[in-house]
Amino acid sequence: MVQAPPKGQLVSDFQEHFASSRAMYERATQVIAGGIAHDGRYQKPFPIYVSRAEGAHKFDIEGRRILDYAMGHGALILGHGDPDVLYAVHAQLDKGTHYGSGHEGEIIWAELVTQLVPSAERVRFVGSGTEANLLAMRLARTFTGKNTILKFEGHFHGWSDYLVKSEKPPFENANVAGVPNDVLKTVAAVPSNDIAMLEERLAVQDVAAVIIEPSGASWGQIPLQPGFLEAVRDLTAQSGAILIFDEVITGFRWAPGGAQQRFGILPDMTTMAKIVAGGLPGGAVAGRGDIMANLEFNPDPAIAKRKIIHPGTFNANPTTAAAAAACLRKCADGSVQAHCDAMATALRTGMNSVLERKGLPGSVWGDSSAFHVILDHTATNRTAGDLTFPEGVNPEVLKASSKAGLSGPLSIAMELEGVDLFGGGGLLSVRHTPEDIEFTITAFDRALDRMVEDDYFAGI
Repeated sequence: MVQAPPKGQLVSDFQEHFASSRAMYERATQVIAGGIAHDGRYQKPFPIYVSRAEGAHKFDIEGRRILDYAMGHGALILGHGDPDVLYAVHAQLDKGTHYGSGHEGEIIWAELVTQLVPSAERVRFVGSGTEANLLAMRLARTFTGKNTILKFEGHFHGWSDYLVKSEKPPFENANVAGVPNDVLKTVAAVPSNDIAMLEERLAVQDVAAVIIEPSGASWGQIPLQPGFLEAVRDLTAQSGAILIFDEVITGFRWAPGGAQQRFGILPDMTTMAKIVAGGLPGGAVAGRGDIMANLEFNPDPAIAKRKIIHPGTFNANPTTAAAAAACLRKCADGSVQAHCDAMATALRTGMNSVLERKGLPGSVWGDSSAFHVILDHTATNRTAGDLTFPEGVNPEVLKASSKAGLSGPLSIAMELEGVDLFGGGGLLSVRHTPEDIEFTITAFDRALDRMVEDDYFAGI
């Protein structure tokens, strides 16, 4: 009988295989706070480092090809190095990267956003998704004359002082390092999928806006129950609160016009980043004309005092505008989203089949072109097919699944097998192929074998 490798073999194999990345990480920790540039890239014992990317793949610093499901944190629905986006950027670079003046590119970009996003009457560009949500909150407060912003537990809206409240478990913990309690009190958080609690909170009549990821928290990690999004729309309309859809992830991914087009539910304002900027830094706020009018200069003193201040050095810079326009023109063709959705469905189905065949606890679920993985005994209600919602699993467990439990070992096991996950799951691009899906399912099978051999499932 072959003796199983001792516990820790997985980590040892990872450290040996990615030794160059380990050296790079040790170098980074000497000059970069925390050694990483984004909390989502934190990984034990160290993250992998990449030298280049193409299509659905990236290459580590030793040149090994890795199938990518981070896809620019969701920004690259067209894949790495889309030729049309690259051509547009290269052409713009010769003309200038920053004029400090208006240019036609920003108008073309805005025209495309308003053509594609059903609720967008006017648009304003910003530098990121976090900035987009900050601007949307300020617009809502100015328009309504109220102060409180209502959000849902677990929903991610960037890292601003206001909206980090109740984003991470335990949701009832209102303390956030570095954020004064007085600031946190301006935002109220309620549980997802609790219509009665939402109605009760809106009845207080101090709510300027309700902000929500229309996919559910963290692009569907905590999915919304059927009918909940419609209820949010109805209740905000009744109360006079502005409804903000955070479509930073879902925008142009769930459909050419985002989740609002896919679900047929229109918000008052929409915040966007990632795909809206063609994979370059940038974001946008779009919405009703009467709300967005608070950004306009007006000679009437009574109106002028309500003008929202909004500068931003790189807002709608020519380089991002060029990439964005090229990207959105391609995203207007629903075949892009249809392909990504089909690939994700096949992937979720295949990965669940592996878990079912092996008799291991866990589920793979998601919507549109996203997927999430949890390896936990509370998530054994899967079928061998696709799954949109792991019923009966505590929302805090679902939210923690990307960082807690067996997520870490799974991530490094998958990287050893040539696949890079993102946030305990991933997002697909139009460059992912059926062959890539089969490769991933096989990698998942082998990665689970590595974990079984190391006794990772022994305690669950």
